[in-house]
Amino acid sequence: MPLAARRHDAPPETGRRDRRRREVHERILKAGVDRFERQGVEATKVDDICEVADVAQKTFFNHFPTKQHLIREIAATFLHELLDILEETRSMPGTTGDRINRFFARIAADVEAASPMRRALVLEVIRLVHDDRAEAEQSRQLRASFGLLLRDGVRAGDVTRAHPLPVLTQIVMGAFYALMLDWVSSESFPMRARATGVARFLADALAAARR
Repeated sequence: MPLAARRHDAPPETGRRDRRRREVHERILKAGVDRFERQGVEATKVDDICEVADVAQKTFFNHFPTKQHLIREIAATFLHELLDILEETRSMPGTTGDRINRFFARIAADVEAASPMRRALVLEVIRLVHDDRAEAEQSRQLRASFGLLLRDGVRAGDVTRAHPLPVLTQIVMGAFYALMLDWVSSESFPMRARATGVARFLADALAAARR
């Protein structure tokens, strides 16, 4: 058997171990989200997560060296979900203004459906993305995704060319982050109404001048 073929043929035991490890990893991840959203980030202990995931503490630390490492992976998961929403938004019909309105409406709906404790978790996610240099790639991906949405609008002729695309992208990202920070800071924050207002403002500000 050629060497190259042997490299790709993992023993069945290895394949089972890898699947088992992935399954346990995902179980811990889901248990972490569950406990954080029910109890809050600070109040949740590693033992609480282990109980829900049905794993020993040693197993937890084999997958996540600290609770912060778990939060960091949850942040990455949330980011991927956000990127998926943005990609889905890009494929929707209508103008860029319509897509921006739909994006912010989707975010508001998801926030309203979340548990009150998600505020603390989202705040931790935002802190990690902004404060940890290791998360710079995640921030870059989000900026790139917003940029693609606006680039599509520039090419379609419904987004202004009066300002550079990176500037427009920064404005939209800034509005999104400000909205989320206001939400995590106040339980009475009118998310749906404010998200609608922000989206309309952005759509008006970004619209290309009519000839």
